[in-house]
Amino acid sequence: MSVNKDIKRVTTHVLQAMKEQGEKITMLTAYDFSMARILDEAGIDVLLVGDSASNVMAGHETTLPITLDQMIYHASSVVRAVKRALVVVDLPFGSYQGNSRTALDSAIRIMKESGAHAVKLEGGREVEESVRRILSAGVPVMGHLGLTPQSIYKFGTYTVRAREEAEAKKLIEDAQLLQDMGCFAIVLEKIPARLAGQVAGKLYVPIIGIGAGGAVDGQVLVTHDMLGITKDFQPRFLRRYLGLFDAIKEAAEHYARDVRSRDFPNEKEQY
Repeated sequence: MSVNKDIKRVTTHVLQAMKEQGEKITMLTAYDFSMARILDEAGIDVLLVGDSASNVMAGHETTLPITLDQMIYHASSVVRAVKRALVVVDLPFGSYQGNSRTALDSAIRIMKESGAHAVKLEGGREVEESVRRILSAGVPVMGHLGLTPQSIYKFGTYTVRAREEAEAKKLIEDAQLLQDMGCFAIVLEKIPARLAGQVAGKLYVPIIGIGAGGAVDGQVLVTHDMLGITKDFQPRFLRRYLGLFDAIKEAAEHYARDVRSRDFPNEKEQY
């Protein structure tokens, strides 16, 4: 299906219509102005200011260290670049779990200070109070189930989730709960494709997958992984569309050679 570039602004309502019409939703991460501008012009529907910035931008091993202030900084940069895409911002670890008042304050800060359009948070029943409180303030919420990276120390591994019947049953119940509370979409990460398709068929809100097969309503990847800027991360679900690590390295080496050999700048490249 061709990219719907005639949509002036992607909204939660537009995403709902896309699901109903069987049009797949595209979603990628963005953390800075320059990249967000490129992705927006490419017609990507949703830009996720992910807490994966903790990994790809700051070099941390997990998503846990990134702060609310840092997420607002990244989100503000992305919002300034965007004319079409819906901008969703991850609530970082510690900014919503266990205290719904803190969750509401965090969500309001993101919306007011960055100008973003929605927030995303991880979990189901265990974050119900926080989700309800954020939604009650009129802030759109995207859910996230399956592999929830902020809970890495609880799981102890980044392996596929919900293979067992009990965990699969809980995931379906949590997805239904998130929809019933008013979440406008849900990300399912690294779960069996059959289960993800089951959830997408059962729920009326859009289901976005990452490592969750093709029967869902849309896909999301970390842009740095998709472009091959990162090199070590190689899960089965990742398709690399470019190999920018090597291409950028080669360009930098070429530049260094030209400077050292006095080839750059030449006479045409000076005043």
